[in-house]
Amino acid sequence: MPNKRAKAEFIEPMLLQRTDKLPEGPDWIYELKLDGYRSLAIKRGGKVELRSRNDNDFNRRYPGVVKALAPMPDESVIDGEIVALDEQGRPSFNTLQNSSAGAPLHFFIFDLLVLKGRDVMDVPLVKRRELIEKHVLPKLADPIRYSPILEGGLANLIHSAKEQSLEGLVAKRSDSKYEPGMRSGSWRKMRVNRSHEFVVAGYTPSLKNFDALVIGYYDGEQLIYAARTRSGFTPASRAEVFKKIKPLEIKECPFENLPEKKAGRWGDGLTAGKMVECRWLTPKLVGQFEFVEWTSDNHLRHSKFVGLRDDRKAKNVRRE
Repeated sequence: MPNKRAKAEFIEPMLLQRTDKLPEGPDWIYELKLDGYRSLAIKRGGKVELRSRNDNDFNRRYPGVVKALAPMPDESVIDGEIVALDEQGRPSFNTLQNSSAGAPLHFFIFDLLVLKGRDVMDVPLVKRRELIEKHVLPKLADPIRYSPILEGGLANLIHSAKEQSLEGLVAKRSDSKYEPGMRSGSWRKMRVNRSHEFVVAGYTPSLKNFDALVIGYYDGEQLIYAARTRSGFTPASRAEVFKKIKPLEIKECPFENLPEKKAGRWGDGLTAGKMVECRWLTPKLVGQFEFVEWTSDNHLRHSKFVGLRDDRKAKNVRRE
């Protein structure tokens, strides 16, 4: 163990670089991208403090996790994620937001910064993981869990993540140091979203064309609003989509469930006030969209445009 002494205190977490393609090769290891709250577990003077990535107190919010972390080594700092699992056992941020309903909460450990008063941040990642396995995990039990290294080729891991509707994957250099507050590229993340068709039946305008598409699905004969989508467009694709939607403009809103009474937890609800900005379309075009999950407000979270579908009829688009 390194001889460099360190205090067990808040350390700004190392950040992940977002990418559309993860690196491959023997120098990289892969983990699941956990859809929760990044947190540091700090134990000093025999007491555990659970801190958010912005150094806010999580002790009162997640007392069960704090209690479960009590046996961790004193004068140590652990990096991890508070995660709620849905009914299928998958990490779900929406479930975490509604954890008061009794969803199981877990703290997934994936790194170690300080161990028994010693700074281990300059130790290669694979060696830090060995220290976790030797000095930390034997003292802890459920709901504390370990974020494992995923075995297999990257293509198979991506396919498996998509099949299981998981959020994404993380790639880390096996020899990487822990770089507090840095987004150096030694750690990278790629989102693997769920994908489905939705009817394009409105938009919010911008100076050139549009800012967001308003999308939904059919429930019987009724068109139901699902989301406003701003992500996934290039300047060229925006121009191309706008050419197709502009001739479809109509005066009346085609969505049966609008306006909504509240903006919702994520601000995706379309209230009467927000609808003033919208331009409505004949519900004819269908697009493919990726998203993380359905929220409790029946909206899509983190939706992203993939492309228009000319092989799907709008009336056949149903909620999955």
